Amino acid sequence: MLAPELQVAGPWRKSSRSNNGAANCVEIAPLLSSGTGVRDSKDPAGPALAVNRPQWSVFVNALKAGYFDL
Repeated sequence: MLAPELQVAGPWRKSSRSNNGAANCVEIAPLLSSGTGVRDSKDPAGPALAVNRPQWSVFVNALKAGYFDL
């Protein structure tokens, strides 16, 4: 069962950098608790994460800096 804040998250959206056939996409949604919900786009009814604003900010800045680039 999802945490209450994830049950009312939305709208969920996929990255604009994802193509329609991508198999490794995530979706995000704003949360009422001032955070961000994250889930697997292939399994929207499956597990999801609730991330607070400071955590989300650190993650996004790391992405922009290329920290996760292969």
